[in-house]
Amino acid sequence: MIALETTTTLKDFGHDPVWLVIIKAVMIFVILVLLTLFNIWWERRVVARMQHRIGPNRNGPFGLLQSLADGVKLALKEDIIPKAADKLVFVIAPAIAVIPAFVTFAVIPFGPVVHMFGQRTPLQLTDMPVAVIFVMAIASIGIYGIVLGGWSSGSTYSLLGGLRSSAQMISYEVAMGLALVAVFLHAGSMSTSEIVNSQKDVWFVFTLIPSFVIYVIAMVGETNRAPFDLPAAEGELVGGFHTEYSSLKFALFFLAEYINMATVSALATTLFLGGWRAPFWIDSFWPGANENYWPFLWFMGKVLFFIFFFIWLRGSLPRLRYDQFMAFGWKVLIPVSVVWIVAVAAIRVVDLRGGFDRGWLIGAAAVLAVLVVVLFFFEDRSKPAEAIPDEPFDAFAGGYPVPPMPEREVR
Repeated sequence: MIALETTTTLKDFGHDPVWLVIIKAVMIFVILVLLTLFNIWWERRVVARMQHRIGPNRNGPFGLLQSLADGVKLALKEDIIPKAADKLVFVIAPAIAVIPAFVTFAVIPFGPVVHMFGQRTPLQLTDMPVAVIFVMAIASIGIYGIVLGGWSSGSTYSLLGGLRSSAQMISYEVAMGLALVAVFLHAGSMSTSEIVNSQKDVWFVFTLIPSFVIYVIAMVGETNRAPFDLPAAEGELVGGFHTEYSSLKFALFFLAEYINMATVSALATTLFLGGWRAPFWIDSFWPGANENYWPFLWFMGKVLFFIFFFIWLRGSLPRLRYDQFMAFGWKVLIPVSVVWIVAVAAIRVVDLRGGFDRGWLIGAAAVLAVLVVVLFFFEDRSKPAEAIPDEPFDAFAGGYPVPPMPEREVR
């Protein structure tokens, strides 16, 4: 096997022949589809084990073909379009949700420069100086598929699910973007390949712990997964934005959700866990761990770690109340992110001027961010609350139902 350099820069891109670009794009598509089928099976098996159930075990060995059987079942179901639906928007909304999910992987690095079909090429489709911003921009377009799907269904429950989705996008994407600013400052680049290169000595998960925690929380809210799955909360919205969908259109929404899980997991791996680089305990005794196609194995292992985290949360935590969910995003994640960005920027300026040791400064900034969170949760709540009227709350006093505050008694 030919040893190649274990770093990839922007200069390595833009030289592939067209046929190789097409092959790499098709390979990414196939990997994502197969990963989705595996993740659906894996989620059912893991949650079943957590809840002392059996899980899928009929179709194929260990039930491995259950996801494929579900896909065939959805394809054979009757495709129903509600009479009150906006038919054009209703049809294209699932495509708007699923296509950006595939496109975001165009700038995700799967490995270093390798030899593929006799060509020297990075194990990545493309890269650009603002690759991370590109991922966030394209991922945001997918949210419009959910919003439009809920609006075009002609159903109140679907509309509420779409509105909740747009609110989540605004709230938690702000926190996610602020968490990434510290990574840009620390790495000095927004290119995914160069961010991976900057983690050659130490992963950012160790030096930017607050950013990592904020990003992980925000990525769960961004993908509408439990305990933040408010747009599809069956308890009050039946099925949420996809209530009126069936057959392949519903399958596309389902596919978009699982690919988005893989997208945010791959981005977390790239930005905080060294990307495709082998864990340091492997790299220390195996010099070739970061050469050829071995890095693809490390990358997929890290992505599956985050997927397991998603599954673990779903099997462990109950769904939040909507006001709690929004308050957590605006009153906790965003303020802590702003404080942390200021601290990292100050550390960066001092470091560039040859000041204090960066490790100590980052540690002090991390302690400061944790202290802000602790002070928020343990603030003085002994102040007397506003007087609550004695009479029961009439939800229909204005002619239409209005939910009461948690302290009020409903008539």
